[in-house]
Amino acid sequence: MTDRRPSSGTGKGRLPRWLKAAVPSGAEYAALKKKIEQHNLHTICSEARCPNRGECWSAGTATFLLLGPVCTRACRYCHVESGPAAPVNPDEPEAIADTAAALDLKYVVITSVTRDDLPDGGAAHFAETIRALKNKIDRVRIEVLTPDFAGDIDSVRKVADESPFVFGHNIETVEALFPRLRPAGSFSRSVDLLGYIKKSYPRQLTKSGIMLGLGETDSQISAALSALREAGVDRVTLGQYLQPSKNLEPVSRFITPEEFEHWETEARSIGFKWVKSGPLVRSSFRADAET
Repeated sequence: MTDRRPSSGTGKGRLPRWLKAAVPSGAEYAALKKKIEQHNLHTICSEARCPNRGECWSAGTATFLLLGPVCTRACRYCHVESGPAAPVNPDEPEAIADTAAALDLKYVVITSVTRDDLPDGGAAHFAETIRALKNKIDRVRIEVLTPDFAGDIDSVRKVADESPFVFGHNIETVEALFPRLRPAGSFSRSVDLLGYIKKSYPRQLTKSGIMLGLGETDSQISAALSALREAGVDRVTLGQYLQPSKNLEPVSRFITPEEFEHWETEARSIGFKWVKSGPLVRSSFRADAET
């Protein structure tokens, strides 16, 4: 594959046909939506306007968003509101566990906004939620998708010591685009976090995700995948970035399904055993799949 350069276009206008998502519907979707609203919970599905919400909720799965709907960072691609965050809700872990149990979920994904205002970045809250889920649901598999905890290893350990099934942290984009898109983040810090998990907890499955269409080149994507594999990451997702609002980063280019197939092939060729790569793929897309 040639080293494709991003186009200069903004990505505005009609979406390609392959980016049409199903309209949310079905009894399972309605039941999960009602439960989430009853408990005043948040999901990244709604806050980030995930295009797979209809498919996932109709299948009875969701990614719960811890620590409120307001993030202390302002990444240029994310629709989650940024600003001063609200106090932590101490009842949230039990409420999430109750909702997951009521819906008979066997695979639960939990993520959070970034909370740089908290001493541990919210790690203890993650740990408490994991414990609550395990207490309520027998043999539950829990996937966490954490922020970078500002690189604090003690915070990382608080979560990893609870032995989630998958420990995920997304790099989101290639190293060259971090300064513009994730100014409060660091590519090396994120990769080092994942590497620390695999080194310190060798049996722990690790996972990361990359959005395409933000202006990256093919060689930069390859380099990012290689960096993740060198850090021992087991699972990876690649999906199309879609501009959530006009105030955020425009789409540089729509990646074709054939290109996503290429990236899946490349990812598997360098050692990833579990890969999801496609226009509508997001980090928790079919997270419960075996391969």
